[in-house]
Amino acid sequence: MENGQDALIRSLIKLLAGDGELELEGVTLTAKELTVSLADLSGFPAVTGLVPMPAPLAGLVDIGYTPPVRSYPGKIREVILGSTRGDGGSRVKSVTIGGSSTPPFHLFEGTDPHSPVVAGSVFDMVPPLPGPVKESFGDALEDPCAWAKAWVDRYGADLIDLDLISTDPYLKDTPVKRAVSLVEDLLQAVDVPLIIGGSGNPEKDAKLLPKVAEVCAGERILLSSATMSMWEPVAKAAQEFNHVVLAWSPIDINQAKELNRKLMGYLPPDQIIMDPTSAALGYGLEYSFSVMERIRFAGLMGDKELQCPMASGTANSWGAREAWKRDAGLGPREYRGPLWETTGALAFLLAGIDLFIMVHPGGARTIEDIVGWLAEGINPPTFPDFIGVGH
Repeated sequence: MENGQDALIRSLIKLLAGDGELELEGVTLTAKELTVSLADLSGFPAVTGLVPMPAPLAGLVDIGYTPPVRSYPGKIREVILGSTRGDGGSRVKSVTIGGSSTPPFHLFEGTDPHSPVVAGSVFDMVPPLPGPVKESFGDALEDPCAWAKAWVDRYGADLIDLDLISTDPYLKDTPVKRAVSLVEDLLQAVDVPLIIGGSGNPEKDAKLLPKVAEVCAGERILLSSATMSMWEPVAKAAQEFNHVVLAWSPIDINQAKELNRKLMGYLPPDQIIMDPTSAALGYGLEYSFSVMERIRFAGLMGDKELQCPMASGTANSWGAREAWKRDAGLGPREYRGPLWETTGALAFLLAGIDLFIMVHPGGARTIEDIVGWLAEGINPPTFPDFIGVGH
């Protein structure tokens, strides 16, 4: 026979089984300490099963989904890199980027006529490179032309980016004439469009890039780069010899607008590509992504100063020590480094980048695979062979 305490507990449980809530009215509790515990219900077998179990889920409701379709008043300009023989140059083909009227890969909203492309990064002297990059190119690293040919012939790069870093007065201070001679050799070594950059020293680049523009007359190369502290000599050289200018700004949309405005005083907009700066994963990637995305949407919404295609120096990803350092806890570098660069490139791809400059062929091939899949549903993954670690 139940005592009063047992009956009370059973009544409370029955009430809770209905709604899971219990409200008491007109009850006064006087106690120094009150403990309520329903954890042990073994003495109340009849309580079992008071809360009915829901019926098994028969299946999800099959409903259709139609994404909202928007129209944008602006459009990203098309920019052509490289000039073929028929156009007065010597490239076997040109590369066109830009032209989008939608956010990246929103093909249900409009047209995106030109898929993003990848340029293989080459230097005129071997900088400190991580092991996985060295292993991909071997002895070719000692000769910039052989390095570039490996990118094109072995790894299928769309363009070559040559950075003349040895011209820096604080490195080798290579004379302008000798650096320009290397550019002439590169024009003979590969037949894809070229990006030619200086060392980043504004005084030396102001002398170097106009000479590069002159020897590359008719080739429509991308001069890298114009900055707020050194843009006019590059703009004038591009105007005179019909080249394209890379406008570099330090993760700042207002500086990007101002620099484009200055360049447009000399050049038509279809000779400008923007580089808003690509920070590495773990070192500010989210800031870069945010600025790139804002630039792209501003252009699509009609801001004519921000309707230029964008480039990303995704090779910057290797500046993160986690990408290259030896640490068993972080996994094998053969995977980790290329994936670090790929992760940055993928983020920037979804922000609207049209041109990637990459240093590892495995990362480059992975992005090409992803672009093909997103744009046309093609390109099965092939990057494991290029990383060198097998399937």
